[in-house]
Amino acid sequence: MRRFLIALLSTVCASASAEVLDSADSGFSLVQETSIAAPRNEVWEAAVHEIGQWWSSDHTISGDARRLSIDARPQGCFCESIGEHAGVVHLTVTFVNPNVILRLTGGLGPLGLLGVDGNMTWEFFDGDDGTAVRFSYAVGGYRPGGLQEIAGSVDHVVGEALQRLKAYVETGSADAQGEG
Repeated sequence: MRRFLIALLSTVCASASAEVLDSADSGFSLVQETSIAAPRNEVWEAAVHEIGQWWSSDHTISGDARRLSIDARPQGCFCESIGEHAGVVHLTVTFVNPNVILRLTGGLGPLGLLGVDGNMTWEFFDGDDGTAVRFSYAVGGYRPGGLQEIAGSVDHVVGEALQRLKAYVETGSADAQGEG
């Protein structure tokens, strides 16, 4: 657990990304988009039901992304098993329209340790060359020193997740280098 918190808090200190839409002491919003060369139903299946195959193990408590799962129904859980009868709720599913939209609510990663809440929305659109995918996240609440300074780091994690999903769907490996 300590290793996870140190890794995530060090990510929070990273430099900002240009994908942050706005930020202030009380919150921020960001959006990341990409095109994935696959049909929408395949991208949805991978994103939602195979999250342990593409999410980075660096952004888990257990150090093993294969312990992640999403129960894609209202009040379902984006959860991580960390041992027998032990686990963590990373986000709660609040809206599902299969192959179209998944909305998750809560504080992802180290945000879960703060007085904040957020709405993360994954949207899937038919595109010219496959599926357009947009991950957006709006976060508000309280953090000593404000939330503005961590917006870029959260944006980096969300952007990395989306690029790993793209690589996984297109190549079968989340670690493969894909085009942004």
